[in-house]
Amino acid sequence: MPLVVDCDSHIMEPADLWQTHLEPKYRDRAIRIERREGVEHLIIGEESVLSGVLAGLGGAHLDRKDVFKPGMTYADGCEPASYDPAARAAMLDDWGVDVGVLFPTIGILPFPTEDVELASAYCRAYNRWQKEFHEGAPGRVAPIAAVNWRDVDEAARELKVCVKAGFKGLFVPPEVVDGHRPGEAHFDPIWQVCEDAGIPGCLHVVVRFSGGGGAFGQWHMTRPGSVFSFSMGATGQLIPAMASLVTDLLFERFPKLKIVSVEAGCGYAAYLMDRLDEKHDILRAALPTPMRLKPSDYIRRNCWFVAEPEERTIGAMLDLVGEDKILWGSDFPHVDSTLEAPSLIRRSVAGLSPQRQAAVLGENARHVFGL
Repeated sequence: MPLVVDCDSHIMEPADLWQTHLEPKYRDRAIRIERREGVEHLIIGEESVLSGVLAGLGGAHLDRKDVFKPGMTYADGCEPASYDPAARAAMLDDWGVDVGVLFPTIGILPFPTEDVELASAYCRAYNRWQKEFHEGAPGRVAPIAAVNWRDVDEAARELKVCVKAGFKGLFVPPEVVDGHRPGEAHFDPIWQVCEDAGIPGCLHVVVRFSGGGGAFGQWHMTRPGSVFSFSMGATGQLIPAMASLVTDLLFERFPKLKIVSVEAGCGYAAYLMDRLDEKHDILRAALPTPMRLKPSDYIRRNCWFVAEPEERTIGAMLDLVGEDKILWGSDFPHVDSTLEAPSLIRRSVAGLSPQRQAAVLGENARHVFGL
């Protein structure tokens, strides 16, 4: 049977993760869930970043009309497979999936603290717990490291620790961090570790609750609704982030670096390639540092794209981006995902050749994540 890999799945961190795994000197400021006047609050950096709707951080197994009802809790949004490694392995067996690539949930929410050391400690605590989760389901999950991008040297050091522990990739926030785009040389120490270790940097959608920090800025501030936010927020973050990696010449500096675009689908890939190529062709004489290749060449060489389970453009992207460049992911167990994802992706690729089906379902993931 061909390998099947879910390249976008998540864990729901235990509510006491940071209280038990954070280094003792930071433990009084642990990320935690507190109930205030009957309402759950998620506390990060001693600030409430979310309240009353914590079940919606998970909730894939719930009726969507119930997820945000008053009284629903974070625990209600977590089914066992989202936090227990044995239950996750059993679910993967039921799905006919061999490996799940694991991203954080709380760990990709904002850290609203100016204490850079505390933010780094949050990441270390998550990674230590994720290592334990991985050891509880050996061979069935591929852990993705979380580091503090506001402290480049500490991030590179922590990433090396994670690589030695068997982590298979790095979570990369698709946004500007302290005024620096992800493709700028400022972050090269982190990218160097990725290239040396052969692990991909995974640009994954993040959640920002302020209008200025959300995708499409002012649009987000008008509260356009969940359909707009969940659909447009992904490409609104990933398109500029991917463009930065190309136009800031990251792939010139790191020609063997692997980048995976996660939770924004694969259909935008060819559009981005065409758009960058067109403007590069017109404006390249004005560039302060020329690109040796066309933008699309870097994308074909260095980038992979995780398809949504029901995308209709998978075959076209295999043609236009590369047969080895398209993966798939479920986004389990988040509220905008579906437990039918493995069946849906199989249906979506059913019309492709057996070789292409195998590539999308898992063989491409074997290569990019080193499984």
